[in-house]
Amino acid sequence: MPRKIVVATLLMGALLAPLANAATSGTSNVTLAASANALIQIVDAAITLSPNATDYANDYVEATGAAGIDVNVKTNSTGGLTLLVRCADASPQIALADLLVRTATAPGTGGSSMASYTAITAANQTLWSTGGVQHAWLDVATDVRVQNLINYNDATAAGTTNYTNTLTYTVVAQ
Repeated sequence: MPRKIVVATLLMGALLAPLANAATSGTSNVTLAASANALIQIVDAAITLSPNATDYANDYVEATGAAGIDVNVKTNSTGGLTLLVRCADASPQIALADLLVRTATAPGTGGSSMASYTAITAANQTLWSTGGVQHAWLDVATDVRVQNLINYNDATAAGTTNYTNTLTYTVVAQ
């Protein structure tokens, strides 16, 4: 029996020994595997340009600044982002050569912007870019101009005839 007591005592000692030496604190690593992302919000989903007599005399109508199209962008990419615009309508109602866009929004660090009116195309065009992170939402305002107004007929009985094109914006992290 004394042998059983010794073995039992040794077993109890082996079981209790780790408790006596247990740590009171420890560490664990948490790793965030962040990837570059770019986000976009179209603030103005639609605008209507209604030319007046002066616009017809000038042969264009435009929506600029707050009257234009606002697009918000942001990115966590250290390489920045590019905001692209295109009109990929299969049969656009406004001739692409007559539909012009630009932005007065200054480019980000190391970026560029389409500062003068440029005819829209069916392929992506760089409207605005930055070469660094843009953590907060930034408003990129698109000014829109339609020229050659006399080329767009109106049915006399209808009052006005609407011609609609869809602009597609894409944001790409660099």
